[in-house]
Amino acid sequence: MPGTSDATPVELELASIRQQLTELRAEQQEMKQAIEELVKTFRSLAMHLGIAAEPYRKGGSSGERAKGSDIPGFA
Repeated sequence: MPGTSDATPVELELASIRQQLTELRAEQQEMKQAIEELVKTFRSLAMHLGIAAEPYRKGGSSGERAKGSDIPGFA
């Protein structure tokens, strides 16, 4: 069979590519987690420095305002 001798190097190359792909996916997951942590850190820093604020949530749990009244401009 002429194709039998060529199958082994191809299979080895395919196995190598699969291993590299698995490693790449693991690296991507680690990078995703690191980016999410950076976003979380930058948001907290921005809020601490007064550059940003928590988004307005209509009908929040604060008991200072009556349930029917909204902050002007946010209705």
